[in-house]
Amino acid sequence: MDLHLTGKTAVVTGASRGIGLATVRTLIAEGARVVGAARTITAELKDSGAVPFAADLSTEGGVAALVDHALAEFGGVDLLVNNVGAGDDVGLGGFLDTDDTQWTRVFDLNLLSAVRATRAALPSLIERGGAIVNVSSINSRLPAAGPIAYSAAKAALTAFGKSLAEEFGPRGVRVNTVSPGAVRTAIWEAPDGFGSKIAAATGTEHADFLRGLPAAFGITTGRITEPEEVAALIAFLLSDVAGNITGADHLIDGGTVKSV
Repeated sequence: MDLHLTGKTAVVTGASRGIGLATVRTLIAEGARVVGAARTITAELKDSGAVPFAADLSTEGGVAALVDHALAEFGGVDLLVNNVGAGDDVGLGGFLDTDDTQWTRVFDLNLLSAVRATRAALPSLIERGGAIVNVSSINSRLPAAGPIAYSAAKAALTAFGKSLAEEFGPRGVRVNTVSPGAVRTAIWEAPDGFGSKIAAATGTEHADFLRGLPAAFGITTGRITEPEEVAALIAFLLSDVAGNITGADHLIDGGTVKSV
């Protein structure tokens, strides 16, 4: 299927690895020109064909600098993927273990980065009839899965996307949300990642934990999602092929969420 993205300009946050990197590669393969932003520029991002941009996207200044750079580089922005989130500091603690500093950090990264990037890019998106995809999480629907601040921030991000779609749809900008379940990224697979922390807390070897994750999470397909699968969904929603889809939250979780 031709997604008609050739010549479109895109900004992807959290682009150095995982879903963000897969999205960058997918959009470039579809003919788009991409600025990929991350706090740390990886070799993979450098080699992707994107214009890499280093910024702390949890800060107002970092986001503003990113969008300014994209506008200067491309002359305008057609597509925005607000993907940055989670981070390497997601812990296992509950509500009483999460202080104000952690709440602020999680909301700055998972919600306010999207708010700020969207605000900065909107004039160009309105002018060009652009599209936005926010990457949320099934945690927005399964808050008991924790961690509490992350789940709350993702729920707020999903609501933010719905409100944006309603306000700016009449002005030609489509906004959708993608909510992945467990995805094969460093969050689960890195030796010091969130998955490793869960394994250690439960007295399980990390490799055994990963093998048992689909059954433990009730994933109907029996496997976790690949980053490229999420990227394909994001690219479709950004494209004119999905021209009458807006304000929707699309799960990609292998059937983890069982509710209607």
